[in-house]
Amino acid sequence: MVEMHLLSVNVDFKYDPIYALGVVTAFDRFMQGYTPETDKLSIWAALIGAQESDPNQYRADATALEAQAASLAVKDLTDKAKMAQESSGDDPLQSCFHAIANNPKFKYSRLLAIGLYTLLEKSDATAAQDSEGLKTILSDFSEALRLPKDKLVKDLDLYRTNLEKVAQARLMVDEMTQAERKKREQRAAQTQTAASGSKNPSKDDQVSDS
Repeated sequence: MVEMHLLSVNVDFKYDPIYALGVVTAFDRFMQGYTPETDKLSIWAALIGAQESDPNQYRADATALEAQAASLAVKDLTDKAKMAQESSGDDPLQSCFHAIANNPKFKYSRLLAIGLYTLLEKSDATAAQDSEGLKTILSDFSEALRLPKDKLVKDLDLYRTNLEKVAQARLMVDEMTQAERKKREQRAAQTQTAASGSKNPSKDDQVSDS
């Protein structure tokens, strides 16, 4: 939210669908597992509304780019980027690339980087996980779209590392929750057994009472 606000007040910042995809992806990934699930919609609306933007537009633009990227091979995706400086194309993704590449004052952000990475994931998830291949692809993107390569690589390394940490933390919480549930079930079973024993005295107890 802080980064979005700082971008929104920057004179060089202009809303971009790839940036929107990065915002949507970051929110969905880092909010995964949040409970209650129904509250996520109101949190999302509040987050985007705080920037005086339309949360539905973010979702719609992100969904459109994801669908297009899913229909493209990685080479086709990078080829579109490489043609961005000369051609605006006739599709949403090509138009986005063209607008970025031909804006000398384009404001780069980590959220835009996440959006680009999400395009790669939708195109070929395996390629997106290949560290060496990813460096080549990011180099192509940075050159074609005139983005700072070092920042792009660094920001995505941090993003991927944070995703791994969140996944590990979520797994640890799940394991702790399951362990605590088993302990409660065991205690409940022991309590029930003790209660059952007190209601049904043994034969020896019955004889001594008589």
